[in-house]
Amino acid sequence: MTQITAPKSEVIPNIPKRGMPITIITGFLGSGKTTLLNQILNNKQDLKVAVLVNEFGDINIDSQLLVSTDDDMMELSNGCICCTINDGLLDAVYRVLEREDRVDYMVIETTGVADPLPIILTFLGTELRDLTNIDSILTVVDAEAFNREHFQSEAALKQITYGDIILLNKTDLASKEKLADLEGFIYEVKAGAKILHTTYGKVALPLILDVDLTPKDEYSSLIEEDTHDDHDHDHHDHDHHDHDHHDHDHHDHHDHDHEHHHHHHHHHSDHLENDGFVSISFQSERPFDVHKFETFLGEEMPQNVFRAKGILWFSESDLRHIFQLSGPRYQLDADEWMTAPKNQVVFIGRDLNREEIYSHLNNCLV
Repeated sequence: MTQITAPKSEVIPNIPKRGMPITIITGFLGSGKTTLLNQILNNKQDLKVAVLVNEFGDINIDSQLLVSTDDDMMELSNGCICCTINDGLLDAVYRVLEREDRVDYMVIETTGVADPLPIILTFLGTELRDLTNIDSILTVVDAEAFNREHFQSEAALKQITYGDIILLNKTDLASKEKLADLEGFIYEVKAGAKILHTTYGKVALPLILDVDLTPKDEYSSLIEEDTHDDHDHDHHDHDHHDHDHHDHDHHDHHDHDHEHHHHHHHHHSDHLENDGFVSISFQSERPFDVHKFETFLGEEMPQNVFRAKGILWFSESDLRHIFQLSGPRYQLDADEWMTAPKNQVVFIGRDLNREEIYSHLNNCLV
């Protein structure tokens, strides 16, 4: 990819004339977003890629699971994507744009319960539109765990609606009938959707990077409404529902009005409560008993846990165990500890009982 750079300026040096290309990875809980991100980072060849990740939860597990990204790794504070990443997104993007060393591409990984629209409007409805170029929205779907109940979540439905490319992941675990049903549902939501089949997030990068698929003009009316809404705080009957208001205060974000930020942080989180999603984080400096933990997974864990992930320490092993659970399936992969051993695990689901999960996990400790 040939990089065309603008003349150096005092504010932002070396920005490509058409703007730094941005790929946004979205998708429901456990669909394989981080796996796809790792595939991009492992196969990017000579591209210098900056990564922004955000998680729904108190412990940032994904940043510990990513392959090494040297200085490209930029962590935003944890929390719901619709508030935290939009309060910090402009600053994070500027930090990338202002770097002295060359950066060719930016990839943003959202949380599994994120509506991608506020992020899109942040790039198209602010001064970033002249400095960046949204290339595509990649929506990852777990072909095995998919069921229509997932799309009772407004965010999950919008991930399909705004996706420029839908990556049906884990296709090796789904039957032909399941894949046909899933494709039919996606076409109902989004006529003419561009669908790619993948396993383990493996996809040829020319199919997903530098493809210029985001229809920016189609968002112009939303941007106008969004800008207008900044001056009209009393219009809660907006056609796009309150959910689409989540980016409104990012236009003012350079004023660093902390009281204003705090007020809206609470407002922004409401859609997660409406969807019923809860994130429960657990940490311990003591190891688990592996047999008790497996009993917890098999017999005691609530059915409405959609997703869990963590770094686990078992008394029976000297290794670090990477734990991933998506729907009915989980896996444990072992590698060496790079830090002092401890347990860190996050559970995400609907209407979870925090005390019940804490009680079970404490019973697993040695």
